[in-house]
Amino acid sequence: MTTTATPLAQQISSRYRGRLRRGDLLETIMYFSIAIVLALFLADGGAIYFLDIKEVATGLGIVAGLIGTDLLLIMLILAARIPILDRTFGHDKVIALHRKLGKPVLYLILGHMVLLLIGYGISSGNNIIAEAIDMIVNLPDMGWAFIATGLMILVVVTSLVIVRRKLAYQFWYAVHLLSYAAVLLALPHQFTNGQLFGEGKMARWYWMAISIATFASIVIYRVILPTALSLKHKLVVTAVDVVGPGVVSITMRGNRLDELTARGGQFFNWRFWAPGLWWDSHPYSLSANPDGQSLRITVRDLGDSSNKLLRLKPGTAVSFEGPYGLFSDAARTTTKAVFLGAGIGITPIRAMLEDARVNPMDATVILRGATNDQVYLWDETYEICVKKSAYLRVLVGHRPRGVDTWLSNEAYTAGESLESLAPDIRNSDVFICGPTAWLDLVVEDARQLGVPEHRIHAERFDF
Repeated sequence: MTTTATPLAQQISSRYRGRLRRGDLLETIMYFSIAIVLALFLADGGAIYFLDIKEVATGLGIVAGLIGTDLLLIMLILAARIPILDRTFGHDKVIALHRKLGKPVLYLILGHMVLLLIGYGISSGNNIIAEAIDMIVNLPDMGWAFIATGLMILVVVTSLVIVRRKLAYQFWYAVHLLSYAAVLLALPHQFTNGQLFGEGKMARWYWMAISIATFASIVIYRVILPTALSLKHKLVVTAVDVVGPGVVSITMRGNRLDELTARGGQFFNWRFWAPGLWWDSHPYSLSANPDGQSLRITVRDLGDSSNKLLRLKPGTAVSFEGPYGLFSDAARTTTKAVFLGAGIGITPIRAMLEDARVNPMDATVILRGATNDQVYLWDETYEICVKKSAYLRVLVGHRPRGVDTWLSNEAYTAGESLESLAPDIRNSDVFICGPTAWLDLVVEDARQLGVPEHRIHAERFDF
């Protein structure tokens, strides 16, 4: 007997296949960009460097610089929040790749500098230090290039997880703006000293084009578009409602919000134009599915500037960047879904559940909180589950001591597991949101149960 896919299953499948095709194309373009710079190097006679042992270091230095700079431009594009990248891979995966490229790019740029110092030193008879001084003094724009390398080292060091967790988000963000300065400072020496990018050569125009395109994408999608949308929609705070101890829901209204492409589960970067807040943007997920008239976020006092948000006044103007992220119903690959949220991570889960198209009994919702007060928006989530005929389990209590589990002590003692709470999880998309340590334990359980990687969707509350 043959079965016919339901319209919902067909829509989800078609959307997923389209996302895979876009992903393959975009990844191909990334790899192809590296092939292009190597082809330009060889077309300019670059192979000659490897015919003389004294020139090998110089040749390797040039290649390292070309690949390193190309990957650096890709890093900047990944951080530009271009909509097609966000809709294809999701914000988390795009930023994860951006971070992953950080160390290789730094190693390549450092290799470029050291190898060229060695190669030029062999030709001139200077040691590395003397050659560096000679280059800075006698070659145009080389001083700026060395400064750019120093800035890149600073950016990569602050990106290390062990360091990022000790830095305020505002400081980390400010330091990362230096990555743009590093690229701008490094670019001139490539055109004034690089033979490959000499006047009249095709490689020069190609390199200029990709550099301009990279910075144009940053300016358009990080500055111009958010500013234009904020001016168009004119968001203002209309209500600040207490949800629990140290937690409030902030409702905002504006003009023509039905034209925003936001979906439940996505996040925005918000800037509230109030004393002590206007200079800082705050990334918060929507806690209700957009209805075309209002947007709502739910904020917890984490001891930093977020505590000032609890005292916002109605009428406060709001500007924003977004929406961002693939943590929404758009990420679905199958008709069944399991939603897991802990603490403030429940809020985007609640918004996504409200937006999700699910058949009766095909959705399971699992909420976690150390106390009843920390199961935020419980009543709203319950009403949505009733309306959509979704299973709902609430696990309250601290985790058992000495055990790596995301379950409450009561659930763990009773022998509960992810599989017992969501028996059909292997055939479902799994959406998880909450503190990183808790979330990682849930992800690991889902993997051990055999849930395919492309069906595990995690939203981490870090930067």
